[in-house]
Amino acid sequence: MNIVIDCRMMQASGIGVYLRGCLPWLIKSNNNFLLIGNKNKLNLFESNSNVKIINCNIKPFSFRELFFPLWITKEINNADVYYSPYINIPRGIKIPIYTTIHDIIFPDLPGITTKPGLAIRLWFYRRARKKSKKIFTVSQFSKSRIEHNLGTEKPVVVTNNAIQTMFLEQSENYKRILKKDTILFIGNLKRHKGLYYLLDAFKQARDEGLKHNLVIVSSKKKLRSVDNTVLKKIKSLNDGSISITGYVSDEVLIVLLASSSLLVQPSLYEGFCLPPLEAMVLGTHALISDIPVLTEVYGEFPVTFFRANDSEDLKNKMMELLVNNEVIKVKLSDELISKYSFEKTVSIILKEII
Repeated sequence: MNIVIDCRMMQASGIGVYLRGCLPWLIKSNNNFLLIGNKNKLNLFESNSNVKIINCNIKPFSFRELFFPLWITKEINNADVYYSPYINIPRGIKIPIYTTIHDIIFPDLPGITTKPGLAIRLWFYRRARKKSKKIFTVSQFSKSRIEHNLGTEKPVVVTNNAIQTMFLEQSENYKRILKKDTILFIGNLKRHKGLYYLLDAFKQARDEGLKHNLVIVSSKKKLRSVDNTVLKKIKSLNDGSISITGYVSDEVLIVLLASSSLLVQPSLYEGFCLPPLEAMVLGTHALISDIPVLTEVYGEFPVTFFRANDSEDLKNKMMELLVNNEVIKVKLSDELISKYSFEKTVSIILKEII
């Protein structure tokens, strides 16, 4: 079978991780692949005899995307199926289309964007539903929300997110790394990530004697679209105990995860949420909110849950875990490590496509 994969979001955060994790396992299958995207980012695959790369730097969600060059569209339509890792689909595709909708946060939390912004995003969601033969998503929670918001006329298949191979390969090298008095937060600075009430909990904990620092891993690019109340909160609390890293490479992220005493994930909404899994693979305990998707994904894992949007409960759990206690070092069983794998995810995708 000849499969086209839109790889233009290869370097995006969540979507890019998912795509980078799936691609090697897809290419190992007995199929031929046409990869569309930045050739320099895809050159590690060009030596594979079953891979052809089309260099395409048209930005996702741009006007130009709706009018792909005719020669690219022709190449696409000579294949058997087209796969997009998100909801943006160029016009003119006549072969069966499959998409992954990682979450449906905008209609679920309409306050995080403007009314025009919501209308545009709903148009893309509905267009993806209409054009897709099947929709993939990363959790049962996301499946339920997609069906709630977009209906059940198209099949929605769960293809879980998973840990990147390099995290697994590096885990043994970093499990013995010296733990620092650091609490780690990973994510953008928008309100649904819960950083606002983590900052409240952190201040209370510091007032009660917590010596740890808070390191916020968030891309500076994403700071442009943040709720300004979060930035003001950081500035008002910052006595040198809070730092924002900006973008970090996977290699640096591994070191940060492995050396931190605790990862805190205070999210109010997620589609899957990888950082707790990445932290545990590297031996670091995760303190996470008890929202439905996180209890679904991590219910069997040795994490600590706290009540979502409750800074007092979060502060108490941080103090219990970090003050006058030895740092908890996590060791996952082989069964838990294998619960989420891109090999499994790709096997489901190929079963549904072929």
